Amino acid sequence: MSEQNTEPATNDGENNYTTPANDLKNMQEVTQYVQSLLQNMQDKFQSMSDQIINRIDEMGSRVDELEKNVTDLMTQAGVENEK
Repeated sequence: MSEQNTEPATNDGENNYTTPANDLKNMQEVTQYVQSLLQNMQDKFQSMSDQIINRIDEMGSRVDELEKNVTDLMTQAGVENEK
């Protein structure tokens, strides 16, 4: 004789009721996922912010160097620096 399955059949369309313990576990998993997602976003924003600040610093250095070169050229040409 074949073994009979004593578990009730479930349809995908039926409501699946969960126990409070399962709800708590699901909430903890969702909370952990959201925290991980937010941490990844924060890390990416920090990295982008650092890159932007570095580029601004580089541009500032280039502007300073350009200003010095222009001043040197003006001095060589005999033009006074009027500030």
